[in-house]
Amino acid sequence: MHWRIAEAKQRFSELIHAVTKEPRLIYNRNELVAVVVEAEMFEEFLMWRKQREKFSLADAFKELRQIAAEEDYILEVPSRQDRLNPFADAIDDFSV
Repeated sequence: MHWRIAEAKQRFSELIHAVTKEPRLIYNRNELVAVVVEAEMFEEFLMWRKQREKFSLADAFKELRQIAAEEDYILEVPSRQDRLNPFADAIDDFSV
């Protein structure tokens, strides 16, 4: 159900009871300005958002670079070498 701000102010108690059934949308001049939800749903949202903000691989590499810089460690990367590629060789055999 949609509520106008003035209506939500006047009937606040009713609004709070109504959110136990479903979230209530609050509008100001036909523009959505707020959503009122029950506390349990909001807590679920906060947990979901926290799970999405988990430590990523990029974060791990950033931390690793920082540790390496602090300990003056230089990672030695061996030079690249070509490897056999049977698939590419097979394509070359079919070239016209």
